[in-house]
Parts: sequence; C-alpha cells; structure tokens
Amino acid sequence: MANLITLARTLLAFVVVAMLHVRTQEIYLAAAGLTLALIAMDALDGYVARKRRECTKFGAVADILGDRVVEMTYWIVFVKFGWVPAWIAILVSARGIVVDGFRAIAQERGLSAFGATSMMRTRVGALLVSSRASRAAYGVGKALAFSLMILFFTPGMLPPVAGAVGLLAYASVYATVLLCLVRGVPVLLEGRRLL
Repeated sequence: MANLITLARTLLAFVVVAMLHVRTQEIYLAAAGLTLALIAMDALDGYVARKRRECTKFGAVADILGDRVVEMTYWIVFVKFGWVPAWIAILVSARGIVVDGFRAIAQERGLSAFGATSMMRTRVGALLVSSRASRAAYGVGKALAFSLMILFFTPGMLPPVAGAVGLLAYASVYATVLLCLVRGVPVLLEGRRLL
C-alpha cells in the first residue's frame, strides 16, 4: 500500500505539470491544491508503511526516488516557465545526486538514510538529515514553495494579493533551497568515512 502511495504521488506531479500548461485560474488553483496533497502523501506513505509493517529497503529507496522525481519535476518546470532561476534546479539536482550516491554506498554496507540503521552517526547529522522534525520542515517548505509559486502565477490574481503571495512564494523557495543544502552537508561529511 505504501509503495502505491509513493507511485501515486510521483505520477500526480506529472498531472500537475500538465495542468500548469492550461493557463486558467481554476486549473491553477486545482494544481496548487493537488501540489499540497502530493507533498502530504510523502508523509502518508511513511506512516502507512510503519503502521502496516511494510517497511522495506525497496520502499525506502522508492520513497527517496519519488521525492527526487517530484522535486525535480517542479523545479525544472518552474525554470522552464521562467518562474525561478536555473541555478536553483541545477543546485538542488546536484545535491540530490551526490547525497543519493553516498546513500547508495551506505546501503551497500547495511545502513539506511533514516531509522535505526541510519548512516548518520552524529547528533547534528541525525537532527538535520533523518529527524522527523527536519523531514517535516523540508516537506512543509516544498509544499509552501511549490503551491505558492503556482498561486503567484495564477491567471487573474488581483495585484495586491499577487504581491503578497509572490513575496511569500519566493521567500519559501529560497528558504527551501537553503534547507535542502543544509540537510545535504551532514550526508557528505559523515559519508566520507564510507569511501
């Protein structure tokens, strides 16, 4: 069940991208709502896996891959539309590839990204990378950044509302990118011992 949720949220990202090509207010509002739903599904798949005792290595890898596909889909489309600078998509992509490379090495040695067998050995690393608080903060950041960007560029948005939404959207984008980078640093530092 958890893996089906992961697959569904990944596919929903492509649905949202298709919707963003239909420039109507109703479609954009629905796309923003679906964005919030698919980010919430990231927490749901983990909850369902734990509740139904479906925690597997495949599920953990599928969850991370789903996260990457969703993130990259949004950032790349936002760059394509000219909503964010290209360096954001490049930086977040590069961080994801490098971190996932270190996680793959860790997995070969019986370690995981999260949980009891986490590759994070220091308290700071565990707090920034694998704690529920850190993962929740990053999920909320992505939910805000992605949905607010869609709302900001929604056709027919009134200028005073658009201005406030735009300010919040770009603040969320840059805060989320910063958090993404900060969360990657401990993986690189602690992952060196695996090389």
